[in-house]
Amino acid sequence: MQQSGRGRKRSEAARAAILRATRDELVASGYDKLSVDRIAAAAGAGKQTVYRWYPAKSALVADCILGGYLVADMWETPGDEAELGLRDWLRLFAGNAGQPRAALLIRAAAAASAESDEVAGQLYREVTSVAEAALAERLRAAGHAGELPGGAPVAPLLAQVLIAAVVHRVLNRLPLTEDFADDLLGAVIGASESGS
Repeated sequence: MQQSGRGRKRSEAARAAILRATRDELVASGYDKLSVDRIAAAAGAGKQTVYRWYPAKSALVADCILGGYLVADMWETPGDEAELGLRDWLRLFAGNAGQPRAALLIRAAAAASAESDEVAGQLYREVTSVAEAALAERLRAAGHAGELPGGAPVAPLLAQVLIAAVVHRVLNRLPLTEDFADDLLGAVIGASESGS
């Protein structure tokens, strides 16, 4: 059980209620309009308790994401994804990231990260790097299957580029269409072929 800076033990039931309320408030209002008053009321907790445990909005959102209250939606793909080729998988990945709940979470995570180096590091280690590693593994498999040219960039770098492009579209509220996914993959692979 975590402790506050004043040495008092956190009630895990109260923490869970606060994080559920934060999730609901994020979905309803977004990061910019996140209200600690509404979160405290919905959780049945005192506003001062929320502020004592989470002195910044970014810390509250980070704990919500890292606690698993929203993160499953961020990079979710269908269970049968292993059967898909790289292009079709990227289409699904981009389409899922563009769904309203996932897009909201990505924007909230980016805003929280922009406010705190500590939050940014936590979210990268526990969320983004996991997605990058999964995509890098898929890219390695695609390379072995002949879906990528011999001059394609190293899988981890290519994974970062593809994720960054998807996140850029989400942050700028641009559509994540199948055509975009196809053009993105073509541009990245084409650039690697011309540079090889």
